[in-house]
Amino acid sequence: SSNFTNNALDDLLWTVNFGTGANIDEQFKKLKSLRPETPMMCSEFWSGWFDHWGRKHETRDAATMVSGIKDMLDRNISFSLYMTHGGTTFGWWGGANNPAYSAMCSSYDYDAPISEAGWTAPKYFQLRDLLKQYLPEGETLPEPPAQYPVISVPAITEWEVAPLFDNLPQAKQSEDIKPMEQFDQGWGSILYRTTLKEDVKGILHIDEVHDWAQVFADGKLLGRLDRRRGEFTLPLKETLKKGTRLDILVEAMGRVNFDKSIHDRKGITNKVEVVSSEQVKELKGWEVYNLPPFYEFVSQKNYQAGKPVDGPAYYKATFRLDKIGDTFLDMQTWGKGMVWVNGHAMGRFWEIGPQQTLYMPGCWLKEGDNEIIVLDLKGPAEAKVAGVEKPILDMLREKAPETHRKDGQNLNLKAEKVVNAGTFKVGNGWQEVRFAQPVAGRYFCLEGTSNYEGNNIAAIAEMDVLDNNGKPVSRENWKIVYADSEETRSGNRTADKVFDLQESTFWQTVDNTAYPHQIVIDLGKEYNVTGFRMLPRAEAGAPGLIKDYKVYVKKSDFTY
Repeated sequence: SSNFTNNALDDLLWTVNFGTGANIDEQFKKLKSLRPETPMMCSEFWSGWFDHWGRKHETRDAATMVSGIKDMLDRNISFSLYMTHGGTTFGWWGGANNPAYSAMCSSYDYDAPISEAGWTAPKYFQLRDLLKQYLPEGETLPEPPAQYPVISVPAITEWEVAPLFDNLPQAKQSEDIKPMEQFDQGWGSILYRTTLKEDVKGILHIDEVHDWAQVFADGKLLGRLDRRRGEFTLPLKETLKKGTRLDILVEAMGRVNFDKSIHDRKGITNKVEVVSSEQVKELKGWEVYNLPPFYEFVSQKNYQAGKPVDGPAYYKATFRLDKIGDTFLDMQTWGKGMVWVNGHAMGRFWEIGPQQTLYMPGCWLKEGDNEIIVLDLKGPAEAKVAGVEKPILDMLREKAPETHRKDGQNLNLKAEKVVNAGTFKVGNGWQEVRFAQPVAGRYFCLEGTSNYEGNNIAAIAEMDVLDNNGKPVSRENWKIVYADSEETRSGNRTADKVFDLQESTFWQTVDNTAYPHQIVIDLGKEYNVTGFRMLPRAEAGAPGLIKDYKVYVKKSDFTY
């Protein structure tokens, strides 16, 4: 509803999107005021949510979903369930959110009533039991269709291997670094190669990596950079000598699919430079190799029988089936990459999870010989793929911390000046606070000192910081510097949810961590801050709504 006055067209029906547990009256409040006679519809009622690499598998409570649908039916509100049927983002089509950058998994199971593979989940039957109550008199629901056959496939362990660096296509020459689109490539990976014209030392700065890069010197791995973590620099542990071959292999992951970040170029978007105490030296003179994700490309390699390699490589094998059926390709022992079966691009895998299997529809398999190709950009711990009968969508193996607070870190605000203090109003919806006078700063801290429920929980769905003109500053380069508490046991309720442009996700503190609660945001650059806006959770009663608060704004970071 926050977009009605920005882009809704007068001659169309206006609808609202929101998720399970939302306060129905509050969601439609603005629509009713602007169009009192309009039919009401929730065009996307979010029954679940999508998964991101490196974050916990998303689920949404079935009873809460059913309760929300009942509320709408009883008020004569139309709805469309998003999703009724989970799915798969086959190939390389998984998207991404930004800010902060976060790529989506290939599985779009979505914790939907009908699963990725078409199976009825317990949530389906709860929904069905509700809808039975609203059928016209004399009508009944048919029984759901039988599940498609499911098979297991013995582990595939005999592979032919084609190391990526030994199977490069024709190079393109470019004096300057450019994104992959400038080399007529939209998806997959791209290799930038240069020969150093002089000794270099210091820090390698890649501006910017979109989205995951590996850096090699004469074939030796120097390190990896991950856009999800804002990693664009790599300290060089030793001097790279003149004549060294420098390779930067970049994988394009999901494209940002909404808002200002939708202009999301891939590869290296600007430049590569070495920063030392003496100088900043931009590297020039590149050979560029397109590595698209198409079957026609990955199948035409010089595959040879051999052992797995420690590094990027293509793997090919044949497996026989006596019967066909749906299965799930278990990729737990592999690193990071993509899979093709019988010419079909099955999707991405990444050891960090939470997704560890790829849904393999039986209609793409054959009785007799089948072909599988795996591109592993890291290298497998063990080169084996089995077909299992159940998906693995909730195995997270990310080694990075789940929260934005380092061990032993405590924010010290005793010597800091409070620029604003107040009390939030009870209820749902955006609340705006204006300061008595502008405050110049880059670091914004909101401290909640109490809530309305008398417990320990604080929750915020979205935040804006206002500039000198009272307009929201860009959130494109925001980073969470500190959050005293983040709930990661029951959901992905980390502090970056306050600027992810998703009103149904939220930051929430852990229930056993007492007030006060603080969140510190690096705004990316200095602004004259005149106030801020805060959106509580969308559920009725706005659970975790902060009551009393204090605000701090500084040009430099806070003390911890």
